Amino acid sequence: METQENTRIPAQNLQADTSKKWKSAISKYEGVICLAIVFSLFYYLGQSMGMANMLNTLMHTAHDLLLNTVFYLMGICVLTGALGRIFVEFGVVKMLERLLRPLMKPLFHLPGVASLGAVMTFLSDNPAIISLASDKRFSSYFKKFQFISLTNFGTAFGMGLLVMVFMVGQGFFWQPLVGFFGAFCGCVVSTRLMQYFVVKNYPHYAVEDATETNPEEKIEETKTEKSGFIRVLNSLLDGGRTGVDVGLAIIPGVLIISTLVMILTFGPSPTGDYTGAAYEGVALLPYLADKINFIFDWLFGFSDPHLIAFPITALGAVGAALGLVPNFISQGWIDGNAIAVFTAIGMCWSGYLSTHTAMLDSLGYRELTPKAILSHTIGGISAAIVAHITYLAVTAIFF
Repeated sequence: METQENTRIPAQNLQADTSKKWKSAISKYEGVICLAIVFSLFYYLGQSMGMANMLNTLMHTAHDLLLNTVFYLMGICVLTGALGRIFVEFGVVKMLERLLRPLMKPLFHLPGVASLGAVMTFLSDNPAIISLASDKRFSSYFKKFQFISLTNFGTAFGMGLLVMVFMVGQGFFWQPLVGFFGAFCGCVVSTRLMQYFVVKNYPHYAVEDATETNPEEKIEETKTEKSGFIRVLNSLLDGGRTGVDVGLAIIPGVLIISTLVMILTFGPSPTGDYTGAAYEGVALLPYLADKINFIFDWLFGFSDPHLIAFPITALGAVGAALGLVPNFISQGWIDGNAIAVFTAIGMCWSGYLSTHTAMLDSLGYRELTPKAILSHTIGGISAAIVAHITYLAVTAIFF
């Protein structure tokens, strides 16, 4: 035993020394590495699009995202923030905590009150969960590791109502319900996986409260000191003000990440030329995905390689991904299985690549963004697989 322990210790020391040397080397040349990566990216884009067109596309895309996406999301945050504060003020949060605790705890390892976040994001978009999380009375129900996982939990239901209504409008009725079930399962995977990563890296977060505020005392104090009208007015204004703050906080993440994703996802203009307009790009991501389409055919049941453009686009913006569906239908590429998978992955991912950074930044846990993105990537893939398998089972039993 002593010999084994003695040989193990030098091996561990050697491994630690090697790791330090690699980190030191990377730190020494990180400036050069950074310049090489940035130069390579812009050289590739500039060579394909033309330098002037590339710069114009970057600026026009960011500008359009600011006007038509960020301000839209800010409006959602203001409205949902106000509604969420009303629910907190008048006991809806407390009621949900009691009713849904048996369901939320075993599935998501979250308090029952978290279901309010799922409802709000389903009716609106991902940042709605942050409007709720910014309320200390809401966050007081959570441990830190649970509170951080709200980013993954809420995102999995983002724009769910819009996605399902859109799919029904295309003439598919029960397939979106299959997709909703897949998104629900993907949410369980993403949320629990994120909690695992957080506790593994920060074990003390498992026992620390997200906030020290006692929700019961705060609500009771407000009830006794203020009239019902004043409480409604204060809740609406305070919740709306929180929504404005959240809307400002998501600007960097949406503009930077979404612009990069879209320029790598979309192609040139309909004429095949680059004009410098917004949302043009080099279509690198679809090109790479086409090389391994057999994997997506096996996992998701996609009958055409073009269908992979939907989940890739949903990484940045599910609204843009939905815009692809009518063209897919006109081309005859769409079937019921694709609609179920699109609904599942569209809801579960719902542009998480462009919002996770901003959402975790606003919560104050920016350093955990890579863990959240990895967890949600796995969750979205799981949602699509579950939707595909469920669709096959339903069609085999009932059709």
